[in-house]
Amino acid sequence: MQMFRLALAPVLALVAGLASAADTVVDDRYLANHGDGANWAAYGHDSSEQRYSPLDQINTGNVKELGLAWALDMPGERALIGTPLAVDGVLYFTGTWSYTRAVDAKTGKLLWEYDPKVIEHAGDRLRIMWESNKGPAYYKGKLVISTVDGRLVALDAKTGKMLWETMTIDPRRAYYITGAPKVFRDKVIIGNGGTEHEAARGYVTAYDIETGKQAWRFYIVPGNPAEGFEDKAMEMAAKTWTGEWWKYGGGGNVWNGITYDPEFNQVLLGTGNGSPWNQKIRSPGGGDNLFLCSIVALDADTGAYKWHYQTVPGETWDYNSSMDIVLADLKYGGQTIKALMHAPKNGFFYVINRANGELLSAEKFGKVTWAERIDLKTGRPVEIKGARYDNGEAMVWPSPVGAHSWHPMSYSPQTGLVYIPAIEMAGVFVDKGMDLKAWKSPHFHVDPGVVFATADTPKDWSTASLLAWDPVKQQKVWSQPLPPNWNPGTMVTKGNLVFQGRADGELVAYDATSGAKLWSVNAGSGLTAAPITYSVDGKQYVAQLVGWGGAGLLTGSLAAQHGWKYGVHPRRLLTFALGGKAPMPPSPPPAFAKPLDVPDFKVDDKLAAEGLALYAKSCVQCHGSGVVSGGTAPDLRESPMPLTLAGFKSVVVDGGRLARGMPKFAEITDGELERLQHYIRQQARASLAAAAAH
Repeated sequence: MQMFRLALAPVLALVAGLASAADTVVDDRYLANHGDGANWAAYGHDSSEQRYSPLDQINTGNVKELGLAWALDMPGERALIGTPLAVDGVLYFTGTWSYTRAVDAKTGKLLWEYDPKVIEHAGDRLRIMWESNKGPAYYKGKLVISTVDGRLVALDAKTGKMLWETMTIDPRRAYYITGAPKVFRDKVIIGNGGTEHEAARGYVTAYDIETGKQAWRFYIVPGNPAEGFEDKAMEMAAKTWTGEWWKYGGGGNVWNGITYDPEFNQVLLGTGNGSPWNQKIRSPGGGDNLFLCSIVALDADTGAYKWHYQTVPGETWDYNSSMDIVLADLKYGGQTIKALMHAPKNGFFYVINRANGELLSAEKFGKVTWAERIDLKTGRPVEIKGARYDNGEAMVWPSPVGAHSWHPMSYSPQTGLVYIPAIEMAGVFVDKGMDLKAWKSPHFHVDPGVVFATADTPKDWSTASLLAWDPVKQQKVWSQPLPPNWNPGTMVTKGNLVFQGRADGELVAYDATSGAKLWSVNAGSGLTAAPITYSVDGKQYVAQLVGWGGAGLLTGSLAAQHGWKYGVHPRRLLTFALGGKAPMPPSPPPAFAKPLDVPDFKVDDKLAAEGLALYAKSCVQCHGSGVVSGGTAPDLRESPMPLTLAGFKSVVVDGGRLARGMPKFAEITDGELERLQHYIRQQARASLAAAAAH
């Protein structure tokens, strides 16, 4: 949904308030160090991605004195899931449709804003695009943002003036970007998403930070052998595929999980799942399918392949490895190893020697039933028979949501622990009854090659926890229960505190050593973004974006149970400090959909079943499984819009709400709209009947 904006151009008149301190040169040398903590200059604080701050003014002894310093309300915003940056007393962050703001970090005063006009650029990609963005990058006075329609845009950090922009994808294809750009050696790198919406072949591209010109590109999976291979790595990878995989794209899209490792001058990629998920379709003869679900190391200057480690050979469950990759020096057997730590969807915590990709250890950090263990001699999982839904159906842990999703973990060199937002949730994989040989890749629709989102997800289907994990001993140290199941990433500080928001709207500080809950505040809406900390004029602040959003909201009742109803609760930035006295801004209580019944509407179950098929491929991403909205879009069970064919058509076919982000489906017929009507009314009545029974 496009927001109503009072100011669409940079507010140049406010530039004078940017910062009183001397400008910090945020370059490779700066990002390679934790520094004094005054700034939070990168997505993961610095190049290590540890999300560890050396600030300790706020600590276990005084955190109870934390209070609100200031708040900035942002009417019209929706999903605020990104990590803000703090540089020289200015906060920079992206919001819905990559809308970007600069704010005085001490007062909350808006300095400038930039609208990349995503909806105007999107075209049919609006059908498959998430509205959210994980944040900007900062480098040598430039702020670089990614747009969900596929562009990179460089802005002058002082004024918000656009310096350059470049399109990173083919706009005719169903690719999009939700990830944060990463910067290194005068370059900026970005990947993309789209494996569920297109015959997608993933890649990452590095661009010159000054001009926006392409420096190098690396493909994740091989293309058609008849057309030749881009490099030796693709030639090698092709030997691990079977059939005509290139017709299905192959996948591997890097939509998150990019880390620059300055000590080895390499870029580490966490690669994505297959396109489609179901390996029986894309690579019917099996094979490892490199470089799906892997960590791939590239030379930072040339993009040339160095090494890889694959977490899920021949993946078929959407167990991508696009989760964050954290760098640290870990002691093994009396020696210090330059290691990386990775907790991908598949439920194993990996420690890898980043000099050469050697697996050091891997253990389950949650419930895992697709594999028994990881064989440390071969580095390969020992799979459990039947997990690949060989007979057409299987229930395994974890689900496609993952034992750990994209919400970043943090690492404290002080405690030696990693703090993971963990999820325990089963996935049901079904391809029974599908004609796998006749399956075709979608184009601007959803179809992963298995039955997908055809039923509501019950509110008790999942549990979640904040998990403190010892990466050397590979064991849990402590955990705290969290509400199900979509909880934000974590931040840890030298003050021995772990900060994390929660799906129920609480922002909490824990003792990093013991896990004791020391402080909390209700933010007034569900939290999806990770917090940050910084200091201005010697005073430490903790900042939290408030705005429920992300892919986890398509899970119907599982997401809707928290009551963060579409359009009801405010979106804002809250900033806390010791002794803060500002009153918490008001927010409505949780609200829930009230399905409408239309007594004279006779549901035809056959038409409703046909409507479900259309809903699952075109509507579920925003409106939720079982027509239960998790908060991304209106709940159609209570909306009057689909009650009449004319009203329904004006929005869905004619694009009556295009400016607000509702895509246009010009090809949908009146008959298909009627089938959707029957499905929506069927689900509304089922919800009312279930409520009456309780």
